[in-house]
Amino acid sequence: MYELLIGLRYTRAKRRNGFISFISLISIVGIGLGVAALIIVLSVMNGFQEEVRNRILGMAAHVQLTGGDGTLRNWQDVANPVLKTEHVRAAAPYVLGQGLLNYSGQVKGTLIRGIDPELEPGVSEVTKKIIGGTLDQLRPGQFNIILGWQLAAELGAQVGDKITLITPQGQVTPAGLVPRFRQFTIAGVFKADYYPYDAGLGLVALSDAQKLYRTGEAVTGLRLRLDDLFNARSVAMRITREHPGVVASDWTQENPTYFRAVEIEKRMMFIILTLIVAVAAFNLVSTLVMVVTDKQADIAILRTLGATPGSVMKIFVVQGAISGFVGTATGVIAGVLVALNLGTIVPFIERIIGTHILSPDVYLITELPSRVEFTDVGSIAAISLLLALVATLYPSWRASRINPVEALRYE
Repeated sequence: MYELLIGLRYTRAKRRNGFISFISLISIVGIGLGVAALIIVLSVMNGFQEEVRNRILGMAAHVQLTGGDGTLRNWQDVANPVLKTEHVRAAAPYVLGQGLLNYSGQVKGTLIRGIDPELEPGVSEVTKKIIGGTLDQLRPGQFNIILGWQLAAELGAQVGDKITLITPQGQVTPAGLVPRFRQFTIAGVFKADYYPYDAGLGLVALSDAQKLYRTGEAVTGLRLRLDDLFNARSVAMRITREHPGVVASDWTQENPTYFRAVEIEKRMMFIILTLIVAVAAFNLVSTLVMVVTDKQADIAILRTLGATPGSVMKIFVVQGAISGFVGTATGVIAGVLVALNLGTIVPFIERIIGTHILSPDVYLITELPSRVEFTDVGSIAAISLLLALVATLYPSWRASRINPVEALRYE
């Protein structure tokens, strides 16, 4: 195709007007910067989403099962067939209740989760989160408790101290309804790096929680761990369908507001940053219009040699598309390299400016997380190329409409 050859020659040719070359370079650089910025920002958002999700699921289950009345009787009869379900790797019972912790005049509301110390490590990473004591110390009948580090700090309590737990399930006496009190010994402290857990969760032995909340042999439900957390929705639906009377919920339903907010934010950032790419891509319009004006005599000669208006249009489409491709390819390479090496780049910038970009006291992380999803990279590249191609249509059409007689009159 001679249109492709001429378009490539025009792209490589040295401009008679240096300003046109400068504007062309600015257009390519603008596309590259926009594409790189979009890849880097989306990679950081993916990294943050994965980091927080892992912290949430470090103490939470992929799927939770309970009965229609909020309790599960004979949980072993439910656990045995559920463990045979595809993708399910482990199951553990739990009892969940509310309470008030009192220590030295400090009172804090908290969730109390009764767990089986032998089965719990299969469904959560609690053993990796404990920074004082061990999970084995939650022995039945000893009424030990493991608190989140922030909850313990707010109470001013340490490992070995005795605290009082007040439950809403009161006792009826001649004087009226009296709350139930029970003294617990702090056997450990965990750090999940997720505020709702660190500041509002206490772990006790399963049998101790059953006595405390008077559930008898029943439990609140079962917590399941899967081989892939993204199968949680389908597994929950399958269990609900195959086990009448069992209500299943997955991790996305337990934290709907957060994950919906992250998804909306990611979409909006994609749209906003795509506009930057669009602005840079449409700079090609002004570049190609000036190129068409500069090449009027050449276009007229091609027309007199037999080139059709369609062929002239193709020549300038090729020229603009190549500029868009070069800018997009440069942006993709730069964006992916920066996103993959943020762990090295950010500390270098912090050393230069002398401050932390991410304060661990505020964000609970010291490194900027980044995860490159190549589906995002492909989408960004495709949109950038499409915008560049659309930007070439008007200047190319204008070139095809040049009258050879008028163009050559003053040559």
